[in-house]
Amino acid sequence: QEPSNKRVRPLSRVTSLANLISPVRNGAVRRFGQTIQSFTLRSDSKSPACTQKPCSRSAAPTPPKRRNSVLWSEMLDVNMKESLSTKEIKRQEAIYEMSRGEQDLIEDLKLARKAYHDPMLKLSIMSEEELTHIFGDLDSYIPLHEDLLASLGEATNPDGTVEQIGPILVKWLPRLHAYKGYCSNQLAAKALLDQKKQDRRVQDFLQRCLESPFSRKLDLWSFLDIPRSRLVKYPLLLKEILRHTPKDHPDIQILEEAISIIQGVLSDINLKKGESECQYYIDKLEYLDEKQKDPRIEGSKALLCHGELKNKNGHKLYVFLFQDVLVLTRPVTRNERQAYQVYRQPIPVQELILEDLQDGDVKMGGSFRGAFGNSDKAKNIFRVRFQDPSPGQSHTLQANDVFHKQQWVNCIRTA
Repeated sequence: QEPSNKRVRPLSRVTSLANLISPVRNGAVRRFGQTIQSFTLRSDSKSPACTQKPCSRSAAPTPPKRRNSVLWSEMLDVNMKESLSTKEIKRQEAIYEMSRGEQDLIEDLKLARKAYHDPMLKLSIMSEEELTHIFGDLDSYIPLHEDLLASLGEATNPDGTVEQIGPILVKWLPRLHAYKGYCSNQLAAKALLDQKKQDRRVQDFLQRCLESPFSRKLDLWSFLDIPRSRLVKYPLLLKEILRHTPKDHPDIQILEEAISIIQGVLSDINLKKGESECQYYIDKLEYLDEKQKDPRIEGSKALLCHGELKNKNGHKLYVFLFQDVLVLTRPVTRNERQAYQVYRQPIPVQELILEDLQDGDVKMGGSFRGAFGNSDKAKNIFRVRFQDPSPGQSHTLQANDVFHKQQWVNCIRTA
């Protein structure tokens, strides 16, 4: 869980559910951390609490965000420890960690229903339709993980060891495709939750939950995001088990197959989520002129990167790089909902010229030193324009820092 005062990076990549560094070039799943994008979250702890009456609650110790965990080896007696090699103990530790993680996940999914969804429905804090949109079929995944936990329990010997886990995983992992819909809906669910937080009753309820021991200082979105964070851990957990499995163990080849399966599952979820998020932003675009409606926008299936940039006058723009077209917009609010008003004519990627400008050095389009604020020279700037000069359209853009500028430049070049 990120601290509530952490600066949120405005630039994010949405074709993948887990990458906080953005924009990044699209590609096959290379490592588990790049498969599913983690949304940057603001904690509910920012919500004002106890504004009408003083908080005089007893100062009980704040519960930790992490549960108290016991290592598998700590539950063994001395004789058992002596009979197992160090490598085998580490292997059993890794298997136990997977099992314990499933148990924790099941508890959290049940908690999300019992402590958040049901009370808000019963108290009419949110409508059933709104809660369904935010929570999705979250509790329907409980039996899925209970099945894995049961299989691991059946495979556990009386002494606490598990001889072979590979066949169980190869059979169970394909069932994680069930998360496609849930992960694809996360962006819209988070947007609705943020909107509902403007309601005083919702705000007060969530704040009281945050202050309660059961929450472990985690806000509601953290619980809703737990399945996604669990998904991206599976490859790491499997690789850890494989790392401590002897070369002559029957699990070796089966674990390698299991890793391949989970990477394929995450890749499919990733693709589906990318398409869903791309459509989410397309639906939020507003056009001032019918000529701005480039068919390449509506036909996009991937959003390569998006984020906030400033133009040469210091005005904030929100820029989208779809697979075939660059769209500059101005963020607007319509009935408490975020929308994006298309600014000038979208630039097709095939007709786009990119210029990487040096700090304070503008080679074309006139000088605008000092236009980016109080600094003596413009920093972290680049320019995009049409190849054909007849539209007369050129945009000099400034990123927040050199890192984000380079990410944008790389992403546009790749496109």
